[in-house]
Amino acid sequence: MLPCPDNNAVEGGNVVSNDPREIISKSSMTRFQIFAVAITIALNALDGFDVLSISIAGSGIREEWGLGADALGFVLTMELIGMAIGSVVLGGVADKIGRRPMMLGCLIVMASGMFMVTTTTSIVVLSIWRVITGLGIGGMLAAINAVAAEYSNAKRKHLSVSLMSIGYPVGVVVGGLISARLLQTFDWRSVFYLGAAMTAVLIPMVYFFVPETVHWLARKQPTGALEKINHTLTRMGHPTATALPEISHEESKASVLDIFKPAFIATTLLVAGAYFFHITTFYFVVKWVPTITVDFGFTQPDGALALTWAMVGGALGGATLGFLTLKYGIKGLTITTMVLSTVLVILFGRTGPDLGAIYMLSFGCGFFTNAAIVGMYAIFAHAYPTHVRATGTGFAIGTGRGGSVVGPVVAGFLFEGGVTLPNVALVLGFGSLIAAGLLVFLKLKEEPPEAVLAEQSEAEGQGEFAVG
Repeated sequence: MLPCPDNNAVEGGNVVSNDPREIISKSSMTRFQIFAVAITIALNALDGFDVLSISIAGSGIREEWGLGADALGFVLTMELIGMAIGSVVLGGVADKIGRRPMMLGCLIVMASGMFMVTTTTSIVVLSIWRVITGLGIGGMLAAINAVAAEYSNAKRKHLSVSLMSIGYPVGVVVGGLISARLLQTFDWRSVFYLGAAMTAVLIPMVYFFVPETVHWLARKQPTGALEKINHTLTRMGHPTATALPEISHEESKASVLDIFKPAFIATTLLVAGAYFFHITTFYFVVKWVPTITVDFGFTQPDGALALTWAMVGGALGGATLGFLTLKYGIKGLTITTMVLSTVLVILFGRTGPDLGAIYMLSFGCGFFTNAAIVGMYAIFAHAYPTHVRATGTGFAIGTGRGGSVVGPVVAGFLFEGGVTLPNVALVLGFGSLIAAGLLVFLKLKEEPPEAVLAEQSEAEGQGEFAVG
């Protein structure tokens, strides 16, 4: 294989290089790349819908099967366990076999799991299918974070990952609205039919419009890699590469277990720890806002609307942070939003039986807590190189799923023990503050946005998102 020269030329707004990764990194993004990133948003929305689906269907399952609250609680946690295992285990597989086969495999698993739930009559079998569905979602989350980053150029990488991340609240809001309509006519199974159908629709979308990433092919260099790379570059509207990049001996010996080696262990522990603590705060909001609203004397629909406002805020917060990354560093933005998450959750805990104030503070909590999650996803993509990007992301997400269980459970114990809402919100809000403190110690190499703009000014032509 020929080594890649350092000099690059610019033709028609695109960078001509012998390294295909440089071609993507320094060229304008085209329609094909933008559409691939949009598909990752839809894939992430499946995560939000899945978490919502079992919560919405839970009351119907409980009534039909005569389940107690303890048994229902057991069922509600099953997909979280599956997601945690899937993120940790399958993230490494995505780095080994590729992003595309992992996404397709996970979609098949998810569609099967959602459909099979509708055929069950046993809580044990139902729980097994929920774990299986969670495994697929966990693996998917690790893969699509890498895909969003690797389909983007250098300037828009954080924005692309941030937009991918807002799929979660979008899935909650849109899925919730459709599910509410379905349940007016059909039983709880209709929610899972909807989930299976949406998942199945995305299988051909990924198959035809998301080829294996150029970064993974250039790094792994399987048989026919150059031909596959050039086929993808052509579909993107970029110049083709004349040779594969040279991989050093050290790079060829790299392993997905590198996230636990001296070069990355500090990064792994800090990002996983930060994600865990922040998720405790996020899921306190997601799981308890409706109940707290009802406890103030309002109706269940009022509680559901409070959660909807939190998710709308989450989507807007994630998008806002994404666009701010074009000007500011991702680490500083994430730390700031985590601190503001703590402030808003504490303020929410001090609200009274004022429905307008509850909606407004729910929106604020969702805005900042989800913006910080979006920031964490961008940090995962930035902190790890190609060969461990999905592995590092998966490990952090899998660890964070523990926080999704711990937050609501701790809040429940505190409420049961007679602790008042202001103090519970204070305790759970500090999860985000601890996460911010951990990120302070994270060493993240970030190129000043101005430098990126200067480097790409010649290549941009009509604008960074120029279509070619």
